[in-house]
Amino acid sequence: MNQLEEFKALGLSDDILTAIAKKGFETPSAIQSLTIPHLLTTDKDIIAQAQTGTGKTAAFGLPIIQMLTSRRNIPQAIVLVPTRELALQVTQELISFNTHDLSIAPIYGGASMTEQLRRLKKGIDIVVGTPGRILDHIRRGTLDLSAIAYLVLDEADEMLNMGFIEDIEEIMHAMTGPKRVLLFSATMPDRIAALARNYMHEPDLLKVESQHVTTDLTNQIYFEVREGDKFDALTRIIDVEPEFYGIIFARTKIGADETASRLTVRGYAAEVLHGDVSQAQREKILRKFRDRTINILVATDVAARGIDVGNLTHVINYSLPQDSESYVHRIGRTARANNDGVALTFISEKEQSNFKSIENFLEKEIYKIPVPAELGEAPEYKPRSYNNKRGDSSKRRSFGGKRNNNNGKKGNNRPSSPARN
Repeated sequence: MNQLEEFKALGLSDDILTAIAKKGFETPSAIQSLTIPHLLTTDKDIIAQAQTGTGKTAAFGLPIIQMLTSRRNIPQAIVLVPTRELALQVTQELISFNTHDLSIAPIYGGASMTEQLRRLKKGIDIVVGTPGRILDHIRRGTLDLSAIAYLVLDEADEMLNMGFIEDIEEIMHAMTGPKRVLLFSATMPDRIAALARNYMHEPDLLKVESQHVTTDLTNQIYFEVREGDKFDALTRIIDVEPEFYGIIFARTKIGADETASRLTVRGYAAEVLHGDVSQAQREKILRKFRDRTINILVATDVAARGIDVGNLTHVINYSLPQDSESYVHRIGRTARANNDGVALTFISEKEQSNFKSIENFLEKEIYKIPVPAELGEAPEYKPRSYNNKRGDSSKRRSFGGKRNNNNGKKGNNRPSSPARN
C-alpha cells in the first residue's frame, strides 16, 4: 500500500490526496483515521479526544475542505482556538490543504480590526479565530454566523483553562441554524462535558488514548535532584546533547525568567515566554526558535499553549506542572507527527508525591536515571541507553542519541554570545 492509499481509504478525494502528497504525509494518525471517515459518511456531531500534536487540524480540516464549495459571501465554517498563535497555525495548515478555492482567514485579538473588517466584507468561507475577537465581531454585527455548517472547537479544554468558556457558550448560542459541532479536547473536564450536553446533538465520542501518545512516542525519564542542583543538572543535559532543541517548562513566570536569565548569562541561546511577554515579542521569539537562532525556549504552561514546533529533541520539566493533564500536554510537544522524543523531568524531594500521582494517571512507571552525586564538582555526565519498556525495541534510542530530520547545527550548544534582545 503506497503512502496515499491509507488516506484514500478514509474517503478523501483525489484533489485532497494531491494536497496531502505535497505536504509529504505518509500515513494518517490515529485521530485522523477515526475522524475523517466519520465526518465524510455521517452527519453527526463528534467529540474527539486526543492530545495536542496528533494531527487534529488535518483530521477536521481535510474533510471540511472537501465538503465545502467556495461561496465567499458568508462564512460556512468557523474554528475556535485558544490563542492567536494557534489561530495563525491552523489557518496556514488549512490553506495548505485548500483545493477548492476557499477563502480562509484568521480573526484574533491584537490584530487590526480595520483589516479584519475588510476581509469579512470581502467574504470568508472558513473563519479561524479566538473566542474574544469572534464575539466582538458578533456583537458589532460584522460576523454573520447564520450559514455556518461546521463549528470546530479546537483544544476545548485549553479554552476552558484560559477562561473562554462563557464566550464560547455565547458564540454557540448565537448560531441558530443547523450545523455540525466538532469538539476536540485532550481531556474532558466537567465543564466541557456540560458544554457538549447543552450544545451538541447526541455526539459520537472518538477517542485516542493518551497512552498511545505518551507511551508509544515519547521516551519519559526522570532525575531525582535537590532543588538547588536543578540548574546544574539542566546545563549538563544540554551540554551532552550535541543537537539539543527543546522547551524547558517552569511553573511560574518568576521561575521562567530566572532560568532563562541564568542560561543566557552562561552563554546558551535561550529565550523566555510567559504571560507578561507582549504578542509582538512572542512572535519574534517563536520565529527565532523555529529557525533555530535559539535552541532553548523556557516557558510557562499558559504561554506555551498554541506553540506548534516540530522536531523537538527534548521537553524538560524543570518543575512539575499543577496537574497530571498538564504533564501530558507538555511531553506531547516532543512526540508530534509520529516523531519520537525525550521528556525529562526533575524531581525534588518535595515533589515525589505529586510525581507519583502523574505515574498513576498515566498507568506507567517512568524510567529513572541516576544523577551524579556531586553536581557542584561537575563530573562528566554521559548520555546512556535506557529501557523505556516499549514493545518495539527497534524504536528505542539512547538518551543522547541523534535524531533524524534535524536541521540544527551540531556541536556545542553554547554560542559565542547570548541570543537575547
